[in-house]
Amino acid sequence: MAIQVGDKAPDFELKDNHGASVKLSDFRGSKNVVLLFYPFAFTGVCTGELCEVRDNLPKFSDRDTQVLAVSNDSIHTLRVFAEQEGLDYPLLSDFWPHGEVSRAYGVFAEDKGCAVRGTFVIDKEGVVRWTVVNALPDARDLNDYVKALDTL
Repeated sequence: MAIQVGDKAPDFELKDNHGASVKLSDFRGSKNVVLLFYPFAFTGVCTGELCEVRDNLPKFSDRDTQVLAVSNDSIHTLRVFAEQEGLDYPLLSDFWPHGEVSRAYGVFAEDKGCAVRGTFVIDKEGVVRWTVVNALPDARDLNDYVKALDTL
């Protein structure tokens, strides 16, 4: 079951596309976080969603918000994907132990071996304030995250 609104967001530490460690709790007290789980780099819907975030980063930074995108790809795959698409926000690898963070958030599809499209808006205190979980083929609407951030 996916994490619900009002729940404390499970902390995690993952490597980003440059091999640096990123902890969710590092943003506590300073930034809101939009945590985006997506199935795989280089796929059509995922690329479209992440490029839309790229093209709208000021909508997040203007709201004291860090975007963190998580997939079950390796950091090497994510590095090439970020370079190819010009993604300059952290892409986090939930590769090993495979899907551990995706499972903690309740968005890992065991039968597919990847995360579904889960989005969690987490406030500066580390509490989930808005969430949506979509099936693999269903793109999310970035404007929904922005509206949720405006309520914080």
